[in-house]
Amino acid sequence: MNEATDTKKSPRGAYASILAAATLWGLIGLWNRNLMAGGFSPTDIVVVRNFGGMLLLLVIFAVKDRGVFRIKREHLKYFFGTGVVSVMLFTMCYFSCQQICSLAVASVLLYTSPSFVVLLSAVLWKEPVTKKKLLALALTLVGCACVCGMFSGGLSVTLPGILLGLGAGFFYALYSIFGRYALAHYSSMTVTVWTFIFAGPASLVLLRPAEVGAALAQPRMLLLSVGLVIFSTVSPYILYTWGLARVEPGRASIIASFEPVVAALAGILFLDEPLGLMIVVGILLVLAGVYILR
Repeated sequence: MNEATDTKKSPRGAYASILAAATLWGLIGLWNRNLMAGGFSPTDIVVVRNFGGMLLLLVIFAVKDRGVFRIKREHLKYFFGTGVVSVMLFTMCYFSCQQICSLAVASVLLYTSPSFVVLLSAVLWKEPVTKKKLLALALTLVGCACVCGMFSGGLSVTLPGILLGLGAGFFYALYSIFGRYALAHYSSMTVTVWTFIFAGPASLVLLRPAEVGAALAQPRMLLLSVGLVIFSTVSPYILYTWGLARVEPGRASIIASFEPVVAALAGILFLDEPLGLMIVVGILLVLAGVYILR
């Protein structure tokens, strides 16, 4: 059944689904930290996430529901958009930004994505840019900046880094845009599956077979990779896309800004990272922004 007809029917369930997705995305740092300690590079992780996600979804739906594989040729452009233009290009821009700027700058620039979504949604679908939405956008953006340490000083910022970071935010935002078009014709499961059918093979341009093979030969690394694919790749994309089918893209993107809050809390709880005043302020600002959109 086309889930587009169900849009806005269950907004609270959709908000919960998007928050759950943001939570699982926010935990990705825990997986990444362990994978990189075991020999993976950031680009190796991109390959494992995207190609591994594709393989998992293909296996699940080959058994559960092969109907998700039936789409019209003229709609392939939407999945090229979600899989290659969004998932693949945002990742490439994001990791490139991290290489020449601080992680804090890269994170904050990535979370300009809700601004792009709100703007594009207003242009494409005439979604109203309300005072409440603008306030939520401002609160979450400033909150993300606080959580990521933007105001702590000593940040590394370059013009190429800023452009790459904004590119990451823009391409990240396009998942909500292309996804909304696709959801007008297909279920959230179909959209997720076809996103990875495109993103998986595209990510192979980053593959370093010897490096990945050596790392995956270790049982612990293989288990961590499977965990990354299941819990911080496939599951959050399914949850976010399901929620996107039921709320405005702008709202969905702002709510997903809860991700860096989870990342900060995970670092404090599991990696012994310090809890500073600005992090607390940032968390409260993001929660306030999400709350006023309820």
